[in-house]
Amino acid sequence: MKKNKVVVTGIGIVSPVGIDRETTWDSIIRGRSGINTINSFDTQSLETNIAAQVNDFDPTDYISLKESRRMDRFVQLSVAASMEAVNQSNLNINSSNAEDIAVVISSGIGGIITLSEQIEVMIQKGARRVSPFLVPMMLPDMASGQVSMLLGAKGPNFATVSACASGGDAIGQSAKMIADGTSKIAITGGTEAAICPIGIAGFNSCKALSKNNQEPEKASRPFDAKRDGFVLGEGAAILILESLESAESRGAKPLAEIIGYGATGDAHHITQPAPEGEGGARAMKIALENANISPVDIDYINAHGTSTPMNDKYETAAIKTVFQEEAYNIPISSTKSMTGHLLGASGALEAAITLLSIINGTVPPTINLENPDPDCDLDYTPNLSKKGKIKSAMSNSFGFGGHNCSLIFKEFDY
Repeated sequence: MKKNKVVVTGIGIVSPVGIDRETTWDSIIRGRSGINTINSFDTQSLETNIAAQVNDFDPTDYISLKESRRMDRFVQLSVAASMEAVNQSNLNINSSNAEDIAVVISSGIGGIITLSEQIEVMIQKGARRVSPFLVPMMLPDMASGQVSMLLGAKGPNFATVSACASGGDAIGQSAKMIADGTSKIAITGGTEAAICPIGIAGFNSCKALSKNNQEPEKASRPFDAKRDGFVLGEGAAILILESLESAESRGAKPLAEIIGYGATGDAHHITQPAPEGEGGARAMKIALENANISPVDIDYINAHGTSTPMNDKYETAAIKTVFQEEAYNIPISSTKSMTGHLLGASGALEAAITLLSIINGTVPPTINLENPDPDCDLDYTPNLSKKGKIKSAMSNSFGFGGHNCSLIFKEFDY
């Protein structure tokens, strides 16, 4: 069966470095950090008191106050990003096309802020005072559900949950549905808002977070020898994917094309990557095979690059396994050095940044890369972005539980 060509026609972003697509991109190429001291709650009892927060975000810029109060923050962020993506795509959803439009939005954790707040309400005031909106506010699928209801999209509607690979898997699965003809259009990506006391405490307990509280902007330092953990971030990124036939029929401008998706499991450990990044390497190989291109065709890799000792070492090893000597010729960067780690939204945000890299011909930097690590000896584009033609690019996402995802995008050829 002939597969449909899948194009991207819209991008929406709400991130720690900007509350829209253009502001985010400008911050990324300038190497601006979105990491600072947490200001939304008291962190005195916590080992880590820094995070990459979305500042100056007002959900009532997008929805009514009543609607916003019935949504956890992760849902609010997804609504804003979805609206921006739909607007750029000039997508008019109506009775003639609603059933052809899927909504697939990931969240690795869901409404943890609402859940933790309502547990406190129950402890302090009793079970009868728990909000009737607790369950619909905390469910990870409520980002896709609410976006579907607000915009009127009636196609397949679900959330992917694969830890920090969730956003990439949402995009990959959506692309497969469009390629197979299950849907014509997809509103897809990821969202996360887990910056709360229990979120920080939980990641501290498993020794995952940086404790560089004195220099927040330098705390996320992927591939640097002095890296000591990731920095928790929040935000959302949404893409509009559709078949080329659909885009052409409604006069939408393709921004780029998605040509490859690979997903694998490590079957190794709940938090640690497989030795030498074996599972990640297989995901990259599958994505290349799916795209029907060779390693030499990749002009840029947006790495998972968490700033944890094991991930960065093993992702480097995985890239070398797949690309061999060509690995040393490919510019790589971890934009988590600026945005922090958005967990289930990270793959979506980094896919969006990868697309903007192709569109703008610019490789983003990995900031804070000051101390070379002998185990991480590739070109990570240290500290300064660089201009250059990017025809095809890869975005990697790996998650707790051994989830691995790799996406490949390319410039659209008219």
